[in-house]
Amino acid sequence: MVTDKDGYIHLIQYLTEHLGLFETSDNHSLASETVMELFEEQLSAQIIMVCGQNPQLSFAQRNMVIREIDAIVYDLEEILAGVANHNATPEQSIFITEFSGLIKNLFDQEIDNLLR
Repeated sequence: MVTDKDGYIHLIQYLTEHLGLFETSDNHSLASETVMELFEEQLSAQIIMVCGQNPQLSFAQRNMVIREIDAIVYDLEEILAGVANHNATPEQSIFITEFSGLIKNLFDQEIDNLLR
């Protein structure tokens, strides 16, 4: 649905281009949440929005969206393995929020195509 599209590949490249942002140590952190906790929280909120905005999605289509999110979280865990359990800095938190919004945009486009 999303993970096999060029847009997703570009987002992963965007993330890898900004990995330096995640090299900041924990002692610069003000957040009590880890990098992966923030990603999971933000992605969950975005997918809840996607499903809420598209009540016509079938049960199977919603499950497909959830499987895609699981795949995205797995990819993020692989890419951010070294820092996934570090507390997030304010800059990382902003990036994670932005990145999660971009993921939602991918889902919005794919769902729009799916429901046509």
